[in-house]
Amino acid sequence: MEDAVIVSAVRSPIGRARRGSLTGIRADELAAQLIRAALDAVPELDPNELDDLLLGCGLPAGEQGYNLARTVAVRLGYDRLPGSTVTRFCASSLQSTRMAFHSVRAGESTAVVSAGVESVSRYGEHNDAGSSERTRNPYFAAAGRRSNARPAAWTDWTDPRDSGQVPDAYVSMGLTAENVAALMGIGRAEQDRWAARSQQRAQQHIANGHYAREITPVTLDDGTIVAHDDSPRAGTTVEVLAGLDPVFREGGSVTAGNSCPLNDGAAALVIMSATRAGQLGLTPIARLVSTAVSALSPEIMGLGPIEASRRALALAGMSIGDIDLVEINEAFAVQVLASARELGIDEDRLNVAGGAIALGHPFGMTGARMTVSLLNNLRAHDATLGLETMCIGGGQGMAMVLERLS
Repeated sequence: MEDAVIVSAVRSPIGRARRGSLTGIRADELAAQLIRAALDAVPELDPNELDDLLLGCGLPAGEQGYNLARTVAVRLGYDRLPGSTVTRFCASSLQSTRMAFHSVRAGESTAVVSAGVESVSRYGEHNDAGSSERTRNPYFAAAGRRSNARPAAWTDWTDPRDSGQVPDAYVSMGLTAENVAALMGIGRAEQDRWAARSQQRAQQHIANGHYAREITPVTLDDGTIVAHDDSPRAGTTVEVLAGLDPVFREGGSVTAGNSCPLNDGAAALVIMSATRAGQLGLTPIARLVSTAVSALSPEIMGLGPIEASRRALALAGMSIGDIDLVEINEAFAVQVLASARELGIDEDRLNVAGGAIALGHPFGMTGARMTVSLLNNLRAHDATLGLETMCIGGGQGMAMVLERLS
């Protein structure tokens, strides 16, 4: 089978939702700018010879509705470029990368764009009814009837369906984090420690220019250029975080400080067959090795990375000890800590430049953004093998193993 390789990888700055730097830009324009940047990085490839545009979007509704990928293709002037919009919530653009990977491996494609976008700021703007009222997003839905369950230990967990109850697939994500905290015995202090680490690592890598190497500036309609992430908070310490109240459960441990914020952003990858890349004289950045998905009870969705990572590693013929660096999406500190503990991941190899608690989590963007960041981190550490993994609202996990080539 043909190897699938990444020849270009870019991401936008990440804006803070509703009050940040990217609130005024539509999702289609944001995605178009990043896809254009990804293609401009490989001028040897004629965009008219692309086989497909796969665009991840967590909530494809309102301005992000219809088939956003095809809208973007036409906006870019590529009338003959097919487009498909993919949603797997948090892993939407990791799913689009998986689909590109499979298409190349199957010999059906030689060049595909995998991208992701989310504009949480503009949810509900200009919806189908013509109303300006914001659409209620099920990702942030109120708690389901079992969301306050407090399992004593991992071995005590019982899927509610086993007792004839039907769980809500999209219970409040914050309450799923509280469930994981209770289930895994991970307290407030440990969560705040991880959150402070994320913020401090991000600030360190902003200061040394690390993140500037992976960010493609975005131009707004008024000509303003946005080149920096909005969400990292300088001066964040464990002591600062300890002063925040829990926001999802009375007496709980999950706070705004040890959770990811809401954000806007886009990212794009150009994925090709190794043969086609060679024919064009391109030096691939990385090789896609394996991907996997898994599922579990929606009420403990934060543990999704565990089984997904095990499956991806098994498909790659590897163990966690073979992996140089790991990126686990920081939806909540507690689920990163729990997943890392179960997988046996050394913290020295995990989210080495910070994660989504500091940078943000624009749902449809995050999978591709993490790939860009993982490649940047591997390059900075002169390392080769990386694992990217995340939990997914609704009770899923997803993972990908990649090999840096340049």
